[in-house]
Amino acid sequence: MGALANDGTCVIDEKLIASLHLNDETLQEVIGRETEEIRRREQTYRAGRPQAEVAGKIVILVDDGLATGATMRAAATALRRHNPAEIVVAVPVAAYQTCLTLREVADRVVCPYTPAPFVAVGLYYENFDQTSDDEVRHLLAAAAERTGRRRSA
Repeated sequence: MGALANDGTCVIDEKLIASLHLNDETLQEVIGRETEEIRRREQTYRAGRPQAEVAGKIVILVDDGLATGATMRAAATALRRHNPAEIVVAVPVAAYQTCLTLREVADRVVCPYTPAPFVAVGLYYENFDQTSDDEVRHLLAAAAERTGRRRSA
């Protein structure tokens, strides 16, 4: 249906919404529910750490792959508001057309494999399990610790 970013950026697939015959009330309910989930995850994952300062920096947005690219489009659009020097989208596999359209919101798109026809990201992985909240928290805490050590050195 689309994707949301933490700043309220909303990317909607209008054709899909129309084909599903979803009314605006239902769409707004979904947006409200997903916005709450974004807030929950952000609070859980950040653990009090501030949002990274990206102004003037090269930011690389990474994903396991892109089908429609809606989530990446929302992320890049929201990120652009923070004035990074450059936004690079990097994925191992994606639909070719998705890579082309992401160039509208990213400065560079790096994707070594764009199979045709593209069916689903999960087809290109042996293990496509979801990453748990605990794993994300652990990885972000470890990265923050490494970054803190580099700054104090």
